[in-house]
Amino acid sequence: MRAIVVSNFGGPDSLRVTDIPEPRPGHGEVRVNIAARAINPIDILLRSGALRDAVPERQFSVPGFDFAGTVAAAGPGVAGLDVGSAVIGISPWFTTHAGSYADEIVVPADAVALAPASADAVAAATLPLNGATAWLAVDAAQAAPGATVVVTGAAGGVGGFAVQLAAARGARVIGVAAPGDADLLGDLGATALVPRDADLASELARIAPQGVDALIDAASLGRIDLVRDGGRFVSVLAPAAPAPERGVTIETVQHTPDGALLARLAASVDAGELTPRVARVLPLDQAPRGHELFETGGVRGRIVLAD
Repeated sequence: MRAIVVSNFGGPDSLRVTDIPEPRPGHGEVRVNIAARAINPIDILLRSGALRDAVPERQFSVPGFDFAGTVAAAGPGVAGLDVGSAVIGISPWFTTHAGSYADEIVVPADAVALAPASADAVAAATLPLNGATAWLAVDAAQAAPGATVVVTGAAGGVGGFAVQLAAARGARVIGVAAPGDADLLGDLGATALVPRDADLASELARIAPQGVDALIDAASLGRIDLVRDGGRFVSVLAPAAPAPERGVTIETVQHTPDGALLARLAASVDAGELTPRVARVLPLDQAPRGHELFETGGVRGRIVLAD
């Protein structure tokens, strides 16, 4: 089958198309015929060599974590995932080293869930990795009615989902993003936008004089000073988590291939609480171009590789 592989770490041109053996599902596993996969920051890190210590020495690696497609085969012990079922999933890459930049993938059955009925495969492919991270972050922030939650990087993949989920739980959400993202954040449920190049502390003191109960740091700014004493600071990247101070609780969230969580995300899409955003669609063999566009920045929504 066709796959995009990395043999030598480097720039986007280190991605190449090749044929690899078709995977076969074992006990408790499913083989998914992939229709679409989103490009995520971790794909860039794997390709560039930034995570070389986590990549075993081998002839090549197939990048890619999340995907949408249909079940092509199921191994023994799998129930509830019939052949032909539309699914979304996250590869447990650091365990299996099986990436989604391929025509097919084999993953544990509990790493996938039925896809949202209201989204096509391209839109659904933007959901798993970013949606799971955002859901865990909103949980850690304890977003609830009466709470004021700030989301940095609020127009991005994780941040946009976090804004929607926190607003759906009744929190007052303030987004930190570019000034031009005001309309987008309003549509996502934010009550106010603070320009990312503004004096954040002064602006938040003006908008939320009672203080910020929690900050979801999707932009990895590390600004614990923006949170009130005894509040909560949620990092989505461990190296960017600040040292605790003033009784502020620090939590770092990391996605896991959790089918039950993916099912909740799919239900949230069907309920209108989450809106997948697709910036551009490219064929799989144009993965190098997709990485170039991603690294250029300024993309609102995910770049999706689909055929």
